[in-house]
Amino acid sequence: MTNDSKAPAVTEVEKHGIEPIPAADRTAKPLDLFRLVFGGANTFATVVLGSFPILFGLSFKDALLATVLGVVVGGLILCPMAVFGPTNGMNNAVSSSGHLGVHGRVVGSFLSLLTAFAFFSISVWSSGDALVGGASRLVGLPQNAVTLSLAYGVFAVLILTVCIYGFRFMLWVNKIAVVAASLLFLLGIFAFAGSFDASYAGTFGQAADAATNALFWPSFIGSALIVMSNPISFGAFLGDWSRYIPAETPKRKVMAAAFLAQVATLVPFGFGLVTATIIASEAPSFFENSDYVGLLAVSPAWYFLPVCLIALVGGMSTGTTALYGTGLDFSSVFPRFSRVQATLFIGSIAIVFIFVGRFAFNIVQSISTFAVLIITCTAPWMIMMMIGYVTRRGWYDADSLQVFNRRQVGGRYWFNRGWNWRAMGVWIFSAVMGIMFVNVPNQFVGALGNLAAGVDLSIPVSIGLAAVLYPAVLWLFPEPADAFGPAGPRFVRAAAPKNIPIVDEKKDLEPVLS
Repeated sequence: MTNDSKAPAVTEVEKHGIEPIPAADRTAKPLDLFRLVFGGANTFATVVLGSFPILFGLSFKDALLATVLGVVVGGLILCPMAVFGPTNGMNNAVSSSGHLGVHGRVVGSFLSLLTAFAFFSISVWSSGDALVGGASRLVGLPQNAVTLSLAYGVFAVLILTVCIYGFRFMLWVNKIAVVAASLLFLLGIFAFAGSFDASYAGTFGQAADAATNALFWPSFIGSALIVMSNPISFGAFLGDWSRYIPAETPKRKVMAAAFLAQVATLVPFGFGLVTATIIASEAPSFFENSDYVGLLAVSPAWYFLPVCLIALVGGMSTGTTALYGTGLDFSSVFPRFSRVQATLFIGSIAIVFIFVGRFAFNIVQSISTFAVLIITCTAPWMIMMMIGYVTRRGWYDADSLQVFNRRQVGGRYWFNRGWNWRAMGVWIFSAVMGIMFVNVPNQFVGALGNLAAGVDLSIPVSIGLAAVLYPAVLWLFPEPADAFGPAGPRFVRAAAPKNIPIVDEKKDLEPVLS
């Protein structure tokens, strides 16, 4: 059935969990994927990321170059991850069973869960702070723990409600949010046009001493990697949304939607760059307090209301895309939970974490570092998924992908007791080495973090190792022939087939495990 089928009502609670989406319900289009991905990043959380190149001392021109580089490279890495959803009708964690094994697919589930959890928290914190700050300047609302708690609570409950209704309701919210937030950001061009100076020089240049200028490349590359982390953060749960796209949709259109959605994030990234440049000149205390709401100090009074609206609309958009993926992936690890039950459970924990982290332990900055570490582990997983897709010729066995979810054993992707040691070994090594090269000053520096004169090489190292080692391991230690489709493997060899049947766990497992 094509995407001309009638879509379910927006207010109908989504009934699908991690099982394959039936063809009749796969009515989404690449444009819908664009809206969800762009909407999930078109918020203050991305604006804050956009301020980091200026925070690191770059000039506006160098900061813009680092931002464009990070967005484009990150988008190119991300976009192939969109094809698994239409191919299998399942999310990316479930599809990863075809490469990491029936049990190894939990790696993707927990990467998705942790990434979404972190970005949900960042979204609620940044949007709540901006909303209260804007309301304080607009109507004199007190800026204290009580008003912040109310803002966080309202955001969290609204986001949780949208996620419970599911994909269609989330898509409807994003259709509005994408247009509204973009227009409000673009309105900022007029708000800050008089104060913005594109010739802002930063801390590097002829006037700086040699020690300062020696930090230019670490700052430039670090800025590009922070920006790149934004598109990569979508990799683990991109299939949560693309699985609603019909299988016959050209893959190039699906990939283009994911890539162009990242290119569109230059709007909030650019807003962050411009306003951070102004703050650096007119309200430098922002750099001391790491409080982006300092933009209100340099905003004209008439822009306070748009700031509140951006916080409200953007926070809803990013929060829903993050929490929806969290609930869905938790239900994939614990299939006894329905998608709604898993969303309620994880959402409740996330809300508690938001309040405790914000007011009890002040870990807002630490959660950003945590997100960097998770993304460093996610990047090699994404590369291996792409390489696996190529070697499989895009062919997967749906029944074998669902073995874990049905509490069965066996199938094409059983490998060694449910684990594919080839993929697991490469992923573990690549992720660990990437973490060792992390260099987030004053937060986390890995054992090899200073090896490149302070340049953070975490993501390039983890990606590079996975891209080189995984094909080599597949060639040296071929996978069973039945793990591939009728046309056989591409670019790698195949070993003798194992032909392991799929059976229920309650049955005698010896024939399967032998």
